[in-house]
Amino acid sequence: MGEIELIVIISILLLIAPFVSNILKLPIAVVEIIMGSLVGSFGLLHDSHMFELLAEVGFLYLMFLAGMEVNLKQFVKIDKKIFLLGGLFIFFIFLLTLISVSIFHLSNIFIVILPMISVGLIVSVQKEVGKSKWIEMAITIGVIGELVSIMVLTVISGIFKLGVGSAMYFSILKLIILITILIVGFYITKVLFWWFPTIKHYIMPNDDKYNQDIRLSFALFFIMISIMIYLHLDMVLGAFVAGMFITSFFEHNVELEHKLSPFGFGFLITIFFIHVGSTFDLRYLIDLKMLKITFLVVALMLGIRIFATLIFIKLMSLKEILLFALSLSMPLTLLIATSTLAYQSKSIDLMHYNAFILASILEVLISMIGIKQVLKIKIDKNR
Repeated sequence: MGEIELIVIISILLLIAPFVSNILKLPIAVVEIIMGSLVGSFGLLHDSHMFELLAEVGFLYLMFLAGMEVNLKQFVKIDKKIFLLGGLFIFFIFLLTLISVSIFHLSNIFIVILPMISVGLIVSVQKEVGKSKWIEMAITIGVIGELVSIMVLTVISGIFKLGVGSAMYFSILKLIILITILIVGFYITKVLFWWFPTIKHYIMPNDDKYNQDIRLSFALFFIMISIMIYLHLDMVLGAFVAGMFITSFFEHNVELEHKLSPFGFGFLITIFFIHVGSTFDLRYLIDLKMLKITFLVVALMLGIRIFATLIFIKLMSLKEILLFALSLSMPLTLLIATSTLAYQSKSIDLMHYNAFILASILEVLISMIGIKQVLKIKIDKNR
């Protein structure tokens, strides 16, 4: 099969994915992964540099859009009590993960996989169920968790590529220096825009006939990725930071995210999920060992979050706690990213890779269905 046939097949999948998603009532990301797996199993999606490159850019663009969900100026204003509880929640997730890994004699990769948190799908849940106390809390805590997860992913990526040694320690030092520079840069930019507010409107005007907002967004996206490549750090962090910067300092352009999202979710990000599906070997669905690992990952990820969420018992009802835990049990993109990095570095075998991919899909299905069912439960408000 040549490149032309590959382009045609990917184009067809791009076109029909929304219809299949509506018919099956499943998140479109899950549908795209399943379609990629089914079509790939028939040999219709072959290895291609173009396909892999577009998929990688799609993933980075997804992280860029995820970063745009984080407004740093609002983030630093989070109530201290909520911030401390969020930190305690994440600490308990890692603690319960270490206990689980020890009890079940799991490999070290599970220490990275199980605590992963991402807000991407939480936002899509909010669009369906509307605003409420538990989901606003989930997004706030989810942002903290995703920042931690991105940092862990960046460090782990360095370990996968460089191994444990002086090169890895030097990479972590570069990461710390970079984060320090970014924090200082954030405050400098904040002060600059406070003293000269017209600058941001000049850079990104409201009357924008040249699409300067899109030009700036893509320029910053690729510049940050280039910096990460030059520093030999994971590109995910660069994409995420670029998104945070855009949202934090150009909040006056409320339409920007709506302009950028369709290009991602209608093209690049879709190709990423199709590519992930194409790497999933359906033959492993009859592998009992793989299925055992898959269900263990799903059970632990859900169980750990439910137990950790109990620290919010004074702030939320039991129903809200369950909804909160389910909403933070869908780290689809980060779980796939970590699994891909681990497999490419030969830190895990194909069976574990497939187990993690399948677990990421099942977590979304269980969490989405679970949230809808729990919302139907009526509980007396007088606790």
